Amino acid sequence: MNYGKKSTAKKRTALISRSSMMGKRARVSFIRVLFVSLIALCIAVTCLGVGSFRGVIDTAPDVDDIDIMPLGYATFLYDDAGNQIRKLAAPDSNRLPVTLDQIPVDLQHAVVAIEDERFYEHNGIDVKGILRAGMKALTTGDFSEGASTITQQLLKNNVFTNWTSESTQLERFTRKIQEQYLAVQVEKKTDKDTILENYLNTINLGAGSYGVQAAARQYFDKDVWDLNLSECVTLAGITQNPTKFNPIINPDSNRKRRKEVLQHMLDQNYITQDQYDEALADDVYSRIQAAQEKNSSTENTVYTYFEDELTDQIINDLMNIKGYTKKQATNLLYSGGLKVYTTQDSKIQNILDEEYADPSNYPDTVQYELDYALTVTDPDGNQVNYSKEMLQLYFQNEDPDFDLLFDSPEDGQTYVDKYKASILANGSKVLAERVNFAPQPQSSMSVIDQHTGYVKALIGGRGEKTASLTLNRATDTTRQPGSTFKIVSTYAPALNEKGMTLATTFEDEPYEYPDGSPVNNATRSYNGTTTIRTAIQNSINVVAVKCLEKVTPDLGLKYLDNFGFTTLAHGTEADKDANGNVWSDANLATALGGITRGVTNVELCASYAAIANGGNYIKPIYYTKILDHNGNVLIENTAAERSVIKESTAFLLTSAMEDVVKQGTGTACQLDNMPVAGKTGTTEAYNDLWFVGYTPYYTCAVWSGYDNNEKLPDYARNFHKALWKKVMTRIHEGLPSKEFEKPASVEKLSVCEETGLLPRAGCPVITEYFDVGTMPTEYCDQHFYDSDDYDYDYNYDTDSSDQTDNTTDTDNSENSDNGNTDNSGDSNNTDDNGNSGDDGTDNTGGSDDNGNGNEDDSSYQVDYY
Repeated sequence: MNYGKKSTAKKRTALISRSSMMGKRARVSFIRVLFVSLIALCIAVTCLGVGSFRGVIDTAPDVDDIDIMPLGYATFLYDDAGNQIRKLAAPDSNRLPVTLDQIPVDLQHAVVAIEDERFYEHNGIDVKGILRAGMKALTTGDFSEGASTITQQLLKNNVFTNWTSESTQLERFTRKIQEQYLAVQVEKKTDKDTILENYLNTINLGAGSYGVQAAARQYFDKDVWDLNLSECVTLAGITQNPTKFNPIINPDSNRKRRKEVLQHMLDQNYITQDQYDEALADDVYSRIQAAQEKNSSTENTVYTYFEDELTDQIINDLMNIKGYTKKQATNLLYSGGLKVYTTQDSKIQNILDEEYADPSNYPDTVQYELDYALTVTDPDGNQVNYSKEMLQLYFQNEDPDFDLLFDSPEDGQTYVDKYKASILANGSKVLAERVNFAPQPQSSMSVIDQHTGYVKALIGGRGEKTASLTLNRATDTTRQPGSTFKIVSTYAPALNEKGMTLATTFEDEPYEYPDGSPVNNATRSYNGTTTIRTAIQNSINVVAVKCLEKVTPDLGLKYLDNFGFTTLAHGTEADKDANGNVWSDANLATALGGITRGVTNVELCASYAAIANGGNYIKPIYYTKILDHNGNVLIENTAAERSVIKESTAFLLTSAMEDVVKQGTGTACQLDNMPVAGKTGTTEAYNDLWFVGYTPYYTCAVWSGYDNNEKLPDYARNFHKALWKKVMTRIHEGLPSKEFEKPASVEKLSVCEETGLLPRAGCPVITEYFDVGTMPTEYCDQHFYDSDDYDYDYNYDTDSSDQTDNTTDTDNSENSDNGNTDNSGDSNNTDDNGNSGDDGTDNTGGSDDNGNGNEDDSSYQVDYY
């Protein structure tokens, strides 16, 4: 290196030269700019991060508005004695809430030990857990270890409920930040016990169980407070992965997880070594399997017919009374933790269930009607649906008489297989299929307490019920009511406001409808002068039609509306059929039950219950009240009661219908130790058979017929009455016998049988009940013997037990059960003893949705407006 004078001067010159100075300044300026830029960038990034973080926090739910309680609870139904009869739960709402003091300490400790060991120490966020999980992710690449606290998990399940639909990391990151922020806020205002209680009532524990109580019932068939340590750790091990650690289907995986939970409890000093060893040695899984076998043998997941109708009623009431949408009402019913107190009497319901399940109560010959539906995907990818009607048409090409009735399900299945094979021949694939065979003839029954309107029991069909919310023949199906309608459409208004009495007479003689069609009695014979009592007892068609003609069909229809029928036609736009015809039931055929659409079993039962209740109609009630999850009354279902007929009218009708059972068409329905009033009903060609009757305690309606509206054969025309008697006999076992109570407004009086007026000497005399306001005051003008030769016995006897059946000289042997006809139907109708003639209708009206309209186009059809 040269340190000479010349060299040194040269270097000094270089250092102070202008170009050198400019270069140095440029480098310094660049460094400064770069430094400032980096600082600015850091500040910008920091501001952006803070702003973004602040924005995430600002969009988080307000801690004062959130609810950390579980979102779904099971609803319970109770019978009229307060016994639980059904649990209703959506797939994610099978949850039974319990308080923390009901949950074993071992279970609390087990969950804390395995899920959040510093739960009682942190403020909602476990910083150590976050660092531990982060280090593990960086060193091993394993990101599976979570660091969420119990508080965060509770928020995720009950507040951030859409976390399962997150599709990007940004969405997940945003939710995690908000979750952590809210966890801290929640722990500032909520104690640890409350957080843990809500968490233990929230968690998914597999097998459709949410919360520890539902899981305890599911896996061990016991309440959570009865669990031991071994069972507690079994449940605690499920939470991480409810499917993988489900002890029913994956006992080995749960066993490993259970050991891990026990080890955590031991390490954290929640249990001793002896407790650890004892729990580990416990054969908990054999008990779990035993509980599953017991549950499967006792739990019926298919709703009963009563429960089917009840759920419909609740959803409708939640919509109409509380203003919910149908979706909201349905969610509340299945996820709202409601308590529904029903009107069902489980003892009475069991009687119906047992009798309807007894094959000996039905004809020996049984047919099976096919219900079929098929959905396929064709070769072009289109979805195509096929129905039972299409199957029937397919085989009618070969056999025009082919129907859907088979001698056995196996016989029917061969036709199903053949039809399906023809559809799949082009390469179509089955997407869904439903095959069901219902035994025929069918039947339905309902029982109502007439004093309250409470539906105590109902059954919507015979045969095994294989699904919930299926066809309910007691509430959904409409059928022609036959002569049961004579009482409510004709004789009720006649006695109530038209001044007629049970002694009022009509000529039973050949008679025609306004269009010239004949009104026929069963025997094609006529009995001349006939009282209303006799006409009711023997179900005489001509008298019923003549009586309604005087009452007027319009008034008759008004009474039917007041009796609670909702399926009648009123000649409005709503009653227009596909061909533009407008139907009305305000016509004379309604006297015989010939109506447009038919009626339901329950509504017919309720109309007779109104008569049994002194003339006061109460809309059928299926539940008395609904409580919400917190025990507050959501709906108080009070009776909607109205007076339809006077108390005196109700008693007069009851008295006449007692004769129906004592010596008329309903003798097969007599009870040994209880009075019965009722009316039979049989429609044309035996399509529908009815008996509706009541005692001083209950009203019961029974129907029988084919689902496809075919004619009932000879051997199947009386089993419905035997069913009614068996059911009502069992219902009344142990109940004190009592008579129907006669009101003070009714008195008994002797009158002329032929005119219904006060008798003269020589009059054929009967003794009859009258409303005091319609008692005759004039004397008979058809018999002219000297009045001094006759001792008038007006007999104002008010003894209610002295009810006369001495109302007519007609030979009542025609109405016995020994095979004689009664006087009630037209040429195609039958009586209620399996003989020609009773309760025939004129089948006026169009076909209803259940196939209950006319099958013979030549039969009388006309609208009377």
